[in-house]
Amino acid sequence: MAMNRRNFLKAGAAGLALSTLPNYAAEFADQKKRVGLIGPGWYGKCDLFRLIQVAPVEVVSLCDVDKRMLAEAADMVAARQASKKKPRTYSDYREMLKEKDLDIVLVETPDHWHALPMIAAIRAGADVWVQKPISVDVVEGQAMLAAARKHQRVVQVHTQRRSTPHLIEARDSIIKEGKLGKVGLVEICCYYQMRARGNPPDTAPPEYLDYEMWTGPAPMRPYNSLIHPRRWRAFMEYGNGIVGDMCIHMLDMVRWMLDLGWPKRVSSSGGIFMDKTGKSNISDTQVATFDFGDLEVVWTHRTYGSPPDPKYPWAATLYGDKGTLKASVMSYDFIPQGQGQAIHKDVTYELEQYPEDKTEKDLEKHCAPAIRGHWKNFLSCVASRGRPVADIEQGFISTTSCILANLSMQLGRTLTWDPVKGQVAGDDEANRLLRRPYRSPWVHPEPTQV
Repeated sequence: MAMNRRNFLKAGAAGLALSTLPNYAAEFADQKKRVGLIGPGWYGKCDLFRLIQVAPVEVVSLCDVDKRMLAEAADMVAARQASKKKPRTYSDYREMLKEKDLDIVLVETPDHWHALPMIAAIRAGADVWVQKPISVDVVEGQAMLAAARKHQRVVQVHTQRRSTPHLIEARDSIIKEGKLGKVGLVEICCYYQMRARGNPPDTAPPEYLDYEMWTGPAPMRPYNSLIHPRRWRAFMEYGNGIVGDMCIHMLDMVRWMLDLGWPKRVSSSGGIFMDKTGKSNISDTQVATFDFGDLEVVWTHRTYGSPPDPKYPWAATLYGDKGTLKASVMSYDFIPQGQGQAIHKDVTYELEQYPEDKTEKDLEKHCAPAIRGHWKNFLSCVASRGRPVADIEQGFISTTSCILANLSMQLGRTLTWDPVKGQVAGDDEANRLLRRPYRSPWVHPEPTQV
């Protein structure tokens, strides 16, 4: 039967509409969750836009203390989500959460602002996606874990190596199939320049930034252009240095790959050995040993010189009696001991399935599939009420281990961790450092009061 022009145009429009629908996974097509994001900066938007790609969520709320960043994010969200609606905007996360109308909350703030918003979101009835490391001090992490369990919320920590396709393959086809044999040593490393360089003068904060609220419970430093946006990681007041930023990813990946729990002992040494004139106060050189009994995981970072293996500047190398596995965000290489077939695999990209990845500003394209996989795991657990692959307890273990490394470097001695008591065995000085002072009027969260 001939098709008249009007019906042809209707069919063409319908086909075009179908062709431009997001590539939702079938199992999430009915998950029309209401979403709020606290901290729509660089990675906050990266994570949120990956969620929009995999499920028909409605982003209804954004919160940030930077007015310019907030307004830009609201426009971008309206352009990206199916409804084209602009989300409500807030400068105070407490006002956003008072609405109690959010199913999912993303906490994408600087590290010093993870604990209080995460616990508040849980109390408001939301399931939570929280950036790594989960906390700046150990007691914060204990309170976050206690809150998740008490209120029975699903919490996914953004240690997305657990959802990286080629790393899942390496775990399943190399490690689980016994190709490495017994693993006795793992070296993890980062040789990137991670410290803010230079020594610009302190200034008044820009008018669009509420610096008092940005600082929150952290110590008040004079405002400096090195701090905001994105370079706050160069200051220990807001995080845990390169160990808290980069080591946690690789340590968590190794723990997941080898099914490891708590390290028995943690030791570390290092400091600022090279760049002594800049304002940044995180270490530029550090070695940490995480002792799991019959296996040691040894971290090294330095912000100068060349990496030993240019292909693996931020990576883990697992040494077994049958072979060696090198693994990073970009690839993995299995090198057998003696006879056997070497195996190489590069990162998986999904640029054709998700073409917006090609043009999105500041997106780490190699990480996008991992973030989508992490979201799919989280959404499955939201539906089943199960625990996700990067459950808050796993994030707490990896975070605390890294904090202990910094405390060991600070104190100059090995720390023995007691996971039952949640403290360092026989070390009162170290235990006092498990809780940082909070700046008034903010109150430190307690595991017994969540």
